[in-house]
Amino acid sequence: MALVSKILTESGKLMVSGGGPGAMEATHLGAWMAGYSVEQLDDAIEMLSVSPSFKDGGWLETASEVRKKYPQTKYKSLGVPTWFYGHEPATPFATHIAKYLDNSIREDGILTIAKGGIIYSPGAAGTMQEVFQDAAQNHYETYGYASPMVFLGEEYYTKTMPVYPFLKNLHDNGNYKNLLLSITDNVDEVVDILLEWSQKVDEPLQDYA
Repeated sequence: MALVSKILTESGKLMVSGGGPGAMEATHLGAWMAGYSVEQLDDAIEMLSVSPSFKDGGWLETASEVRKKYPQTKYKSLGVPTWFYGHEPATPFATHIAKYLDNSIREDGILTIAKGGIIYSPGAAGTMQEVFQDAAQNHYETYGYASPMVFLGEEYYTKTMPVYPFLKNLHDNGNYKNLLLSITDNVDEVVDILLEWSQKVDEPLQDYA
């Protein structure tokens, strides 16, 4: 996810996430490392691997070390963390942080501004909720048009959490309309899908996990 985010940020896209740990943090790390080489991104990831989880001692310190070694002043990203799940800290790599006091409004707001498409990396119940919130917005073209729903992880989204074949079947049968569905494990394909779409619209991109 970090590499996808890096490439899209360098292509002029604003990366937005739920602002928490895991794949969301990877989104902002990638945006933070925009303008640096892939080898430097790998180095940053290796530095962070000492404390990979926010539950590990030194998690914040290693993030600070990466920020110091690779300063960022040109590229931006927006994290919108939830204080509903109080155990999850906000990612230290988002250059901008927004705060909502109501989690349901927060979730709907993030999905609304992501008109340039959403990347769904493997997640749990919260991600599933947002998949169907996004599907409803696209079905009704609530904000003027539908945008891509890109599922990153074929095994996960077809077997572990088989939401992709379910949505595709509903769309093919006409129960859902206007869903721009795709699924892949390939970084380049994710980027190509979203950049091709961006030729039609110029909106923020979203990652969810």
